[in-house]
Amino acid sequence: MDWFTASDYWMSRLVFQRALAVMYLVAFLTAALQFRALIGERGMLPVPRFVERVPFKRAPSLFHLHYTDRFFALCAWAGCAVSAALLAGLDSRLPLWGGMLMWLVPWALYLSIVNVGQTWYGFGWESLLLEVGFLAVFLGNDEVAPPILVLFLLRWILFRVEFGAGLIKMRGDECWRKLTCLDHHHETQPMPGPLSWFFHHLPRPLHRVEVAANHFTQLVVPFLLFTPQPVATAAASLMIVTQLWLVLSGNFSWLNWITIVLALSAVEFPSDPPSVPDAPLWYEVVVLAVGALLVGLSYQPVRNMISRRQIMNRSFDPLHLVNTYGAFGSVSRVRYEVIVEGTADDVPREDSDWREYEFKGKPGDPRHWPRQFAPYHLRLDWMMWFAALSPAYAGSWFGALVERLLENDRDTLKLLRRSPFPPDTPPRYIRARLFRYRYTTWRELRETGACWERTYVREYLPPTRLMEVAQRS
Repeated sequence: MDWFTASDYWMSRLVFQRALAVMYLVAFLTAALQFRALIGERGMLPVPRFVERVPFKRAPSLFHLHYTDRFFALCAWAGCAVSAALLAGLDSRLPLWGGMLMWLVPWALYLSIVNVGQTWYGFGWESLLLEVGFLAVFLGNDEVAPPILVLFLLRWILFRVEFGAGLIKMRGDECWRKLTCLDHHHETQPMPGPLSWFFHHLPRPLHRVEVAANHFTQLVVPFLLFTPQPVATAAASLMIVTQLWLVLSGNFSWLNWITIVLALSAVEFPSDPPSVPDAPLWYEVVVLAVGALLVGLSYQPVRNMISRRQIMNRSFDPLHLVNTYGAFGSVSRVRYEVIVEGTADDVPREDSDWREYEFKGKPGDPRHWPRQFAPYHLRLDWMMWFAALSPAYAGSWFGALVERLLENDRDTLKLLRRSPFPPDTPPRYIRARLFRYRYTTWRELRETGACWERTYVREYLPPTRLMEVAQRS
């Protein structure tokens, strides 16, 4: 190890870079397969309409210069291709500057997508991927050993992710302080996974242990990341185990997985690093300049993190270089779901033939067992969870969703698990109703085969036809 690089982390860098390439690949694949219905030219929140009212300096993006659905698809699939090339290690076959440029490409492409993604891309893991991806540009390739400063900054991100999440919990909801949040969370989380029902039915004393262990991992262990080895490796490993537990308990997109990727950069893997020359002067200057910039930009996230009015998941600059993170500062005690139904009847009545639309991830049919989707992100399903919390969360896009369903829009229907209407016979009316959902007991599961029990609460959207939606919009 010299003053600038740490050859002992050669394998750590390799594992981190290949794992990050997988995260990029999943993110671009998610964008490519879902964008038309969400932000395309005929999407619920079209990009062309967004770039007309939001200037480039507030949301830097290639799509300010040009947008068509074909061009967006080209960018998304190009991101997939570059990510796959990075996963295969192509960056290591290039000169140092070429490898850096190759890592810069997916960052710039994904920044362009996030900055025009609006509500659909308002999740903390979007900024986290961009912040981590930007640092990866300066981590180097096989021509140099990993820079110490970049490795430190990766741990700094991991510290803010974990410690910020721990603080927001302690400040946000008394159930975290009373160790009771997991009595509800597995049932009310945005998108349950196939094991969430079983996690919910764990003994309550074990839930207390889970919460206490979470507090220890998020509020104490992060400080150990900056201690000498092997303590730092032990701290990162404990974080990885905790994140894998969360992976089993629900579908949280790639939030858990990219946290694991970050933690891998702090693990000192046994390796026999090759002998490489010292880093070139231009590379040292660039890394030091970027490090100084990121340390300076950290002021706002740190100020937010220590504030009594801490906020979750906020980016303080349009390039998402340094951000603040946090999750589940409050936990819902009751689960509500918006159930969307359609009918082909000319006059909608309560006894009409109402048929339910089934989503891929969010609960609907009480007998349909949740599937594992993460790290793939079902954006519409997640936003339907927010819509059930309050119609205000869905005000910008729910009417457009109803309109697309009334048209049997092909791209929108691709986001669903099942449409109850043939492609050439759209419904005449759409309605939405709010239900309260709860997990069934072991006895109810055996007797009915249903993992959910639901109770009607109220009307969410009255029966609406295409003309009425158009008039409202």
